Amino acid sequence: MLLAVAAYAARGALEIRLVIALGAIGAQLGANLGYAIGYFGGRPFVERMGSFLRIGPAHFARSEMFFARHGAVTILFARFVLGLRTWASVMAGMSRMPFWTFQVFSAIGGVAWAVVIGAIGFTLGSNWGLVERLIRYLGIGGLVIVVAVIVGVLLLRMRAAHT
Repeated sequence: MLLAVAAYAARGALEIRLVIALGAIGAQLGANLGYAIGYFGGRPFVERMGSFLRIGPAHFARSEMFFARHGAVTILFARFVLGLRTWASVMAGMSRMPFWTFQVFSAIGGVAWAVVIGAIGFTLGSNWGLVERLIRYLGIGGLVIVVAVIVGVLLLRMRAAHT
């Protein structure tokens, strides 16, 4: 959604800074909901939810072990992985990660995600005809790969410029 709204902002209909700010706020609110589900629902509730998604006890065990080792960093980087972004928040609540630790890492990750996705959407919005052709020929999965490659190249260029 943020990608589409940022692309729309490129046409001058919206202010991109506001789009990015609202995207970051929405990301934080969604993460807090996931945290609350994990915290107040606990493992029994999450396991019932998981059964609908075919997530079994082995998945939970691996997730808990991974989260115990890399919890805060997982929250930070999970923003950029579809599915993990929600699951990490639920696991943070379920594992009783301190609320303010969760807030800090979630906010940093949410702002970074909103800036990156907003910038990509804004850039692509300037070239909407190209985006439409890519979606038509590559499908959504292919578009995600193309966007990931573009983000990777941009990040490498930014990193090289700062060294």
